[in-house]
Amino acid sequence: MSYNEFSIREIPTAFFYFIMKTFIIFIAIFVVAFAKEDKCEVCTKVLNDIIAKVPSGKNNNQDAISKTIREHCATTKGKENKLCNYIGALPESAASVMNDVSKPLSWSMPAEKVCEKLRTKDAQICDLKFDKEIDWKTIDLKKLKVKDLKKILENWGEVCKGCSEKIAQNSFYILV
Repeated sequence: MSYNEFSIREIPTAFFYFIMKTFIIFIAIFVVAFAKEDKCEVCTKVLNDIIAKVPSGKNNNQDAISKTIREHCATTKGKENKLCNYIGALPESAASVMNDVSKPLSWSMPAEKVCEKLRTKDAQICDLKFDKEIDWKTIDLKKLKVKDLKKILENWGEVCKGCSEKIAQNSFYILV
């Protein structure tokens, strides 16, 4: 038997290494594809909404974009309001990265790219995720947790002050 030929014992080992390499490649592709989905979803949505609200002809004006950001953020609530707080568009914001938002938008940089750049400044910006939509046709309100019921009331603009668990569920059913 020559040096270049495989022996019978080496074939299963070579096959095993081939299978392992193929498996690792598929895992790497899956991880990369999965990581690209839903990146900075709140940031991307808010910035796309702001871009749509900027008056035509002022798309390249950084001050006009900053003003539009502040006007838009004054009306937001929930996760969008948190994002506005993180970028410094609200009066009560502790820090401001408004220039890092408005300047790239004035260059017509896509919202996704702006959010990726903001991630380096503050990782919380891309950690925000929207809550799942409630399917009203299939949901059983009696099986929901009180925390979820209170969140629904909050989204509707209602407040349940001093509610305990049973009272919260009963008051929610009355409101619905």
